[in-house]
Amino acid sequence: MRRWMERASYLGAGLGIMLILVVCYFEFFAPEVIPPASLPERIEGPVSDETLHEEPGPVTADSGAEPLPEDAPPEDPNLFQGQIAEGDTAGVLLQEWLGQTEIHAMVEVCKKVYPLAKLRAGQPYSVHLEEGRFVRFEYEADAEHKLIVTREADGGSTAWTARLERIEYEIRLVRVEGAISSSLFEAMSAAGEAPALAVRLAEIYAWEINFIRDLREGDSFRLLVEKRYRDGEFKGYGVMPVAEFVNRNSKFEAYAYKDSFGNNSYFNAAGDSLKRAFLKAPLSFTRISSRYNLRRLHPIHHTVRAHPAVDYAAPKGTPIKAIGSGVVSFRGFNKGAGNYLTLKHSSGYESMYLHLSGFAKRLKQGSKVRQGEIIGYVGNTGYSTGPHLDFRMKKNGQFLNPEKVLSPRDESVPKKELDAFKASRDRWRNYLSGGIALSEYRREKEKL
Repeated sequence: MRRWMERASYLGAGLGIMLILVVCYFEFFAPEVIPPASLPERIEGPVSDETLHEEPGPVTADSGAEPLPEDAPPEDPNLFQGQIAEGDTAGVLLQEWLGQTEIHAMVEVCKKVYPLAKLRAGQPYSVHLEEGRFVRFEYEADAEHKLIVTREADGGSTAWTARLERIEYEIRLVRVEGAISSSLFEAMSAAGEAPALAVRLAEIYAWEINFIRDLREGDSFRLLVEKRYRDGEFKGYGVMPVAEFVNRNSKFEAYAYKDSFGNNSYFNAAGDSLKRAFLKAPLSFTRISSRYNLRRLHPIHHTVRAHPAVDYAAPKGTPIKAIGSGVVSFRGFNKGAGNYLTLKHSSGYESMYLHLSGFAKRLKQGSKVRQGEIIGYVGNTGYSTGPHLDFRMKKNGQFLNPEKVLSPRDESVPKKELDAFKASRDRWRNYLSGGIALSEYRREKEKL
C-alpha cells in the first residue's frame, strides 16, 4: 500500500511539470492566433500590404455599435455672451479685458448716451474681441434698444464711441380669438397665448369693462397683435392695432391711433377715446367680496354700520393702481383702516385705499401720481378679516358708490383727423375679418 502511494505521488508531480511546460510553450513560442471577428469576410480584388493595414472605416448604425458623437461646433474665442448678474458693474464685467483707466474712459463716453450705472440684472450683453483684443461691448438696454460701445485704436491712443441702436425684430401680425368660460386668463391660454396678452387686453378696456364684476360666460374677444421674433425665437408682443370684446351682448371696439403726441391711444369706432378720468377698478382679475352698503352688518363689531366702499378680495401683495391722476393727500396708519392713503383728483373727487400691506416706493404725502400707476399693495391691516382692498370715493366730501361713478372721456380724435382715423379703422376691420390677408401687413410696414 505504501509503495502505491509513492508511485501516485511521482505520477502527480510528473503531470504538473508537463502542464507547466505546455503553458510556457503557448505563452512564448506559439504563433499569435487572430480572432475570427477581426478578419474581413471577403476581400475584393488583389490583396496588398496596404489593404491589410488600412484604418477601420467609420462605424455605421447598421454595425450594431453605438454611433460616434458628432463634433460640436467650436466656440468662437472672440465672442463672450451672458446676462448681467445682480451687483454687476462695468468694472466687474470688463476687468478681464480692460484696465481701470480704459473702463473709466468707456464709462465716461457712455454717460450722455446710456449710463453704464443703469445696467440691469437679467439683461443680455456680449463682448467682442479681435485676436484677443477688446473691440466692442453690446448691451440690451430694453426691448427696443441696445447700447453699442466701440474701442478703436487711433495711432498710439484709444478712441471710444457709444451709440444706441434699435433692435430689429421679425414682425408677424396674428389674429387671436377666444370665448370666456371662467376667466380672461384661461380664455387667452386656450387660444394659445401668454397671460401678458390678457393683461394688455384688460388694460385697453380698463375704462369700459370691469373685469372683476362684468365678465360673463359666453363673452368673447378677437384681436390682431404683433408678435416679435429674433432668430426665430418669440420675444414678446408689439402693437395691438384693433380689438373687439363682446360683454353681455354689447360689443366694445378699440382702434389704435396715434395722438397729437405721437403715442398710440385707443378709440372706439366713432373716434371717442376709451380713456376716462377714472379706471373702472383699482385692481384687475380679483373679485368683489363686499359692495357699497350704508346699512351693513360689520363682520368684526357685529353692529350695523355704513360701508361706503367696495371691497376687492385679493392675495396679499397684489398691486393696486391709482384710478385717476392726482396728488397724495394722506399716507399713513389708522387703527381701523390700517395702512391707507388718499388721492385728491380734479373736480372735487377723492379716492381712498384701505388695509394695505405697504405703499409704493418713494410715495409720500404731496407726491403726484398718474392714472394706472401702482401706489400700494393689498394687505390685511387694521380692522380686517382677510386680505382685501377697501376702496372708497368722494366728491366734494360726500361718499359715492364707486361702481356707479360716471367719469368723462378723454379727448376724442380731432375733427381735422377724423377722416384719416376712419380710413385706418376700416382697414383694420378688413384685416380682422379676413378681407385683407395678414401677410400684407409686413409689406405695408416695409413701405413706411
